[in-house]
Amino acid sequence: MKRKITLKQIARELDVSISTVSKALRNSIEISEDTREKVQAFAKLYNYRPNNIALSLKNRKTKTIGVIIPEIVHHFFSKVIRGIELVANKRGYNVIVGLSNESFDKEVINMQMLANGSIDGFILSISKETLQQQDYHHFKETISQGMPIVMFDRVVNEINCDKVIIDDLKGSKNAVNKLLANGCKNVAIITTKDYVSVGKLRTQGYLEALDDYKMSPKADLILKVDDALVSEDHLASLELEIEALFKKNNAIDGVFAVNELYAIIAMKVARNLGMKIPEDIQFIGFTDGVLSKHATPSLTTVNQHGQEMGEKAAGLLIDNLERDDEEEHYQTIIIETELVERNSTK
Repeated sequence: MKRKITLKQIARELDVSISTVSKALRNSIEISEDTREKVQAFAKLYNYRPNNIALSLKNRKTKTIGVIIPEIVHHFFSKVIRGIELVANKRGYNVIVGLSNESFDKEVINMQMLANGSIDGFILSISKETLQQQDYHHFKETISQGMPIVMFDRVVNEINCDKVIIDDLKGSKNAVNKLLANGCKNVAIITTKDYVSVGKLRTQGYLEALDDYKMSPKADLILKVDDALVSEDHLASLELEIEALFKKNNAIDGVFAVNELYAIIAMKVARNLGMKIPEDIQFIGFTDGVLSKHATPSLTTVNQHGQEMGEKAAGLLIDNLERDDEEEHYQTIIIETELVERNSTK
C-alpha cells in the first residue's frame, strides 16, 4: 500500500511551493503545463486525496482569521478575543469565532466549516474532550494542507505550530507560596482531571510549593473535580463535593483553586459552614475575572493577561500568513502571570 501524502510533502519532494502544488492540482493556467503534469503525476502515484478540512490555502486570501474557543461565557476567553480583534483589525483582518463547547466533534466541524474557503488561519484553544481523547488529526491535517494554526492556553506538544501560553506552573506555585507565607498549614487544591494540561501544570505548581516549604502533599487535600459538574445544572453537586472536602479535613486553612468558579463556590461553602474569610481560611483562584472582583469577600487571583495573550496570538498568525518564504518558523511565547491580592487572603 502506498503511503499517504500531503500537499506539503509533494511540495517538498518536487521543490515547489505549496500554493504551486495546489494550483497545479486544480489545473490553474498560472502554472506551466510541465509543472502541472509533474505535480499531478506525483499526486496520482501516491494516491493523493485533498482533505476538505483545509481547502483555503495561502494563495486564496480571505483576510479573515478563525478563532475556536471552548466556551464563550468565560471571562478569560472574552479577553483573549478582544486582544485578537484589536491586532487583527489594526492589520486589516476580520475575525470569525467558533465555539467547541468542550466537544471534540464540534471542534472538528467548526474547523471544517471555517477552513473551507472562509479563513486564512486559526487561533484556537483545545477542547477538553480533544485533550481527553488525544486525537489531534484535524490539527495535523489543517497544517499539512498549508493553513497555519496558533494555539493558546491549552496546547499540546505533539502539534508543531506557534503557541502562546502562560507559565501555569510558576503562577500556581507563586499563589500557593502566598498562602504558605501567610501562615497556612493545611492548603487544599481544587483542580481538574490530569488530561487538561493547564490543570495538570497548576497542580504541579501546588506540589512544588509544598516541597519548597518541606511539606508533604496529602491525597485527601487534593480534590480533582469531574468536568460534568462544571455546569449550571450541576453546581449543587460541586458544592457537595467541596463541602465533603472541608468536613473531612476540618484543619484546612487555605485553598488554591485552579479556576475562578471553583474558588468562588469554595468560598460560598466555607461561609455556609461558619468559616470566616480570611481569618479562618484563605482563598486564591486562577483567572482574574468579573466574579473575582465582585465576590464576597473579593478574591485574590492569578491574572492570566488574556488580552495580551490574544494580541500575541494574532500577531504570530498574521506574521505567518504574510511571510513570503515557505520555511517553517514556530515559536512559543510565554506570558508572565501576576498575583492580584484582594480580601480573601491576609
